[in-house]
Amino acid sequence: MNDFKALKQRAYECNMELVKQQLVIRTFGNASCLDRERKVFAIKPSGIPYEDLRPDKFVIVDLNNNIIEGDYKPSSDTKTHTVLYNHFPLIGGIVHTHSTYAVAWAQAMKPIPVYGTTHADHLSLDIPCTKVISDAAILGDYEIETGNLIVETFKTLSYEEIQMVLVACHGPFTWGETPEKAVYNSIMLEELAKMACITMQINPGAGRIKQTLIIKHYERKHGKNAYYGQDTGQNK
Repeated sequence: MNDFKALKQRAYECNMELVKQQLVIRTFGNASCLDRERKVFAIKPSGIPYEDLRPDKFVIVDLNNNIIEGDYKPSSDTKTHTVLYNHFPLIGGIVHTHSTYAVAWAQAMKPIPVYGTTHADHLSLDIPCTKVISDAAILGDYEIETGNLIVETFKTLSYEEIQMVLVACHGPFTWGETPEKAVYNSIMLEELAKMACITMQINPGAGRIKQTLIIKHYERKHGKNAYYGQDTGQNK
């Protein structure tokens, strides 16, 4: 019998960090944790309030959307997670939230521009927004098609560099090499979305900062000659 206790515990801790960071409320949102060697992931059960979660309530799903272990239905977004795991081979965790500012940008169907160096410290490009999902996709296998929509958005973008996306009319998804990194990216996405929203309120005509400044801030943390931080690689 497979022992998924550690995988479930890790997924549980990531979901509870979303609560701690005030990125989720009630039953909204989910985080999953992948074991790529065993080709399975642990994900939050559907419709269970966060305060009622326990590690043993998490569901183990394989990369063909088969439930391997669990007494509960997995998150309704499970198939979207599966699509991303199958198409983005270097990721180990996915987070979906309904955090206020990121959702606001998704509902506005707008990418988040690089308005300042805080954004450039993490990304040298705008945070992308998908196109609006088609009626056929909505009436088909909606969650799979949501994943396909994200994959389509990244046909010309690097999922390794840009580890976040806004699904138009819906909300944000983030991912990372680890589930903890996916959570971190959700925290940063919400903060960048908030800063961008306030920037537009103060100055509706604000534009992206100049490219030299974007490159400087991104490269000093992520470039081949990066000099930010200590030798241990710790982040600000």
